[in-house]
Amino acid sequence: MKYYGGIEGGATHSKLIICNEEGEILSTVTGLGTNHWISGIPEVAKRIADMIEKGKKEAKINQTTKLISLGLSLSGCEQEATNSQLRNALRSKYPDIAEHYVVCSDTVGSIAAVSAKGGLVLISGTGSNALLRNPDGSVHGCGGWGNFLGDEGSAWWVSHRAIKIIFDDMDNFEKSPYPIDKAWELTKEHFSLQNRRDILDHCYAKFDKPFFASLCKKLALAAENDDKLCRYLFNEAGRLLARFVIALLPKVQKSLVDSGDLRVLCVGSVWLSWKLMREGFINELNNVSIDFGLQMVTPTNSIAMGPVYLGVDGVNHDFPRNYEANYKLFYTYKQHKQNGCI
Repeated sequence: MKYYGGIEGGATHSKLIICNEEGEILSTVTGLGTNHWISGIPEVAKRIADMIEKGKKEAKINQTTKLISLGLSLSGCEQEATNSQLRNALRSKYPDIAEHYVVCSDTVGSIAAVSAKGGLVLISGTGSNALLRNPDGSVHGCGGWGNFLGDEGSAWWVSHRAIKIIFDDMDNFEKSPYPIDKAWELTKEHFSLQNRRDILDHCYAKFDKPFFASLCKKLALAAENDDKLCRYLFNEAGRLLARFVIALLPKVQKSLVDSGDLRVLCVGSVWLSWKLMREGFINELNNVSIDFGLQMVTPTNSIAMGPVYLGVDGVNHDFPRNYEANYKLFYTYKQHKQNGCI
């Protein structure tokens, strides 16, 4: 029996799937974040090895049996130079993992999970970025520059923007459009602040991007309870995420939208707050002319099948695929027609 694996990895957490040659899922394992810009290549290699060990154990595969291929679709893996370093680290330090590796960004793997034809993936988790893949294999991206240069509309952005608004208001530098009381209370609680200057430790010496970004979840709960500043933050996040889509629209090939719609795969925990972001997202899209509809879908638990498929393609194996099982439709956007949730 031959075995194939795939890992879909973000900055905060990762997921492994191991399948047999019939396409049956034998094990599913979750693990720590696998962005090498945050954790370093040696640590990411170790985390991958730990997940594989658990996955083989769950699938009752001998630890010395190599997977035929392992697709690694990881946050931060946009450059071939560092991708090659990761492959070499795995081969030298953990030789029993796999015979063949395919390493690419998390955006590429996500698209591969939902269509052989291509599509657009829009990630809003700890960070944010977007990638379009056309039927001819051409790839175009927007964002993915990290928290210093981008990450608009992400959990990090929402958290950072909240703190910036609060501090500017308290400094009388720029007044907040809405009361800051609840957001400030949540910020103090999240970072265990005694005073405002305590935040500097979390911005510099003790900066932990996933922890910083996790304030977003608390702000989302406040927004759901109708705190006006928190609702404003998520409306702005929706607007910025729509701009990723708008930026890539000129690169969409006609053959990708011959059905009349472009499939947009929305990945990341911030999409759990879609109801809070929807108005800003739609209003921003309405500012431009779009000739086709947008089918906005979210991944199911099988999203890590994307990197499995990529790994299998790398060894030219005929592998059964059920793309429809890997996503679900949650919203359809069409201009000049009534927009509505599905």
